[in-house]
Amino acid sequence: MTKQDKIILGLSGGVDSATAACLLKQNNHNLEAVFMKNWDEDDDEDYCPAEQDLADAREIATSLDIPIHTVNFASEYWDRVFSHFLDEYKAGRTPNPDILCNSEIKFKVFLDYAIEKFCQNDAEKLKIATGHYARIREQDGQFYLLKGLDNNKDQSYFLHALNQYQLSHALFPLGELNKNEVREIAKSHQLSVFDKKDSTGICFIGERNFNEFLSRFLSSEPGDMITPEGEVVAQHKGLMYYTIGQRKGLGIGGSKNSSGEPWFVADKNKQQNQLIVVQGKDHPSLYQSELLASNLHWINQIPAKLPYSCQAKTRYRQPDQECTIDSLEADNTAKVRFSKPQFGVTPGQSIVFYENDVCLGGGIIEF
Repeated sequence: MTKQDKIILGLSGGVDSATAACLLKQNNHNLEAVFMKNWDEDDDEDYCPAEQDLADAREIATSLDIPIHTVNFASEYWDRVFSHFLDEYKAGRTPNPDILCNSEIKFKVFLDYAIEKFCQNDAEKLKIATGHYARIREQDGQFYLLKGLDNNKDQSYFLHALNQYQLSHALFPLGELNKNEVREIAKSHQLSVFDKKDSTGICFIGERNFNEFLSRFLSSEPGDMITPEGEVVAQHKGLMYYTIGQRKGLGIGGSKNSSGEPWFVADKNKQQNQLIVVQGKDHPSLYQSELLASNLHWINQIPAKLPYSCQAKTRYRQPDQECTIDSLEADNTAKVRFSKPQFGVTPGQSIVFYENDVCLGGGIIEF
């Protein structure tokens, strides 16, 4: 890109996007910032994170002399991300809204908005920048998504659903940095957010009591927690509140003939409204060597020859696991086999494929 290109930075009010702004400003880029409000706050006066984030974003923009705009994509977020999120939980699955949030909001709705508002007649000269820890490499007209160099912060997992058009308009200024360096840059520029806590929780919704929040939108039906042998050991509060591999929050005390080992969620029986639980992290019910993935998306090209050996993650921050894609079906599904059994493989979550540092794409875990 050239210094004449227009860059629109998604400024969230956190340290990552603030540091991205510092780096871009230092390079004298034609830079403006946008604060996206994608969730309409409820009436809880004690929980208004967007208000503080907006104040922080404005302070950052002022200190760096960057024009800042605000935009509300709450309707689009509900239609394209949150409604799917609710449908998946209603079906007894565990979705990952951050992935849809990136592909549908940050790099689609926001990108379209930026082109329309700032660069309508010359869209090729516009880039949108974010504080993601990832890298982009252009080679022979193709854009490749690479892991961020900080293994602890790499966010390529959440970006695997981006396409060539989106990557061609994207900038990730933090891709070569680690988190400590990011905070030091923010501190050296006297930005007040240099030590601000990282945001967690649901994309754009933030940290909440998750069970209470989910209960506002979906009804739950308590039922039995049972062992694979059919023994009832406790009652669950509703299948939507639990995920495969979960240990905490089960509320199972000592039981007859118990081994004393911790309990884990192994499966869900939606038809019978039963939560299957087992004792001990080494229980075979918690591991599987194969899975079926649907809704496949490939960033560059579909694997030419099968079986295809690569690496994969079935959850964020998991070390890369050796796997083989055994088949690609006409309904856009793939059968994947792992070299070692995987813990807590969860329907509704994403499997993301890698070839070393290059993110190939991914899909949704079916079983």
